Amino acid sequence: MSLTIQPLAGKVALVTGGSRGIGAAIVRRLAREGADIVFSYSSSNRQAEILVREIEAVGARAVAIKADQALAAEVADLVTKAHAEFGRLDILVNSAGVFVTGMVGDSGADLAAFDRQIDINVKGVVAAVRAAVTLMSDGGRIVSIGTTGAVHIPFAGAADYVATKAAVAAYTRGWARDLGSRGITVNVIQPGAINTDMNPQDGPFAETLKGLAALGRYGQPDDIAAAVAFLVGPDAGYITGATLNVDGGQSA
Repeated sequence: MSLTIQPLAGKVALVTGGSRGIGAAIVRRLAREGADIVFSYSSSNRQAEILVREIEAVGARAVAIKADQALAAEVADLVTKAHAEFGRLDILVNSAGVFVTGMVGDSGADLAAFDRQIDINVKGVVAAVRAAVTLMSDGGRIVSIGTTGAVHIPFAGAADYVATKAAVAAYTRGWARDLGSRGITVNVIQPGAINTDMNPQDGPFAETLKGLAALGRYGQPDDIAAAVAFLVGPDAGYITGATLNVDGGQSA
């Protein structure tokens, strides 16, 4: 007889940007580990519905809520709805994000897109955390998805993007101090090159990015999901304010 261990049984997790890529992998992993899931999506209702049915098929409960991560009011409402769905909130994973590049001083740069990137990657995370901590159970978990570029930038044109993720890493360290008395841990995972629609392992930057990693290859969304599952699980209760690079040795 096999014994299935579900360390997150009885927990409720909110994953922003959970309908695709890394976010969807996180949703699937936390559901397999027993959590009930609320996740947000920005545009594809069909994709979100498919993922909900997939989660329900493994015996977990899942709810998808459309929310624009660039709008603080919608993010706060998302958190409130997530708490109302299952009557509690134990885990927040900030996975929603966009990737906009451009050289500084480029007169043709889309400044509105850069501003929206800040709204999503920084202000959206701040709004989610501020709303969540008023509802989150003591001993809860907050994990944000950053980038190794927040520490080391291997190519030009990424300054605006990596600055948003560096801000989240700094917020993470500060929030860990703010919330330590409640036993709420706050950590950031910084992926390297991960095979997603935005950065496919057969894309135009693939060979360069593979060469930066000690392992010489891309990671997969499940690699990030595994790290999230650890940090939100019972074995990581003494880890907070930490930055975990999941990058195949790119930072070595």
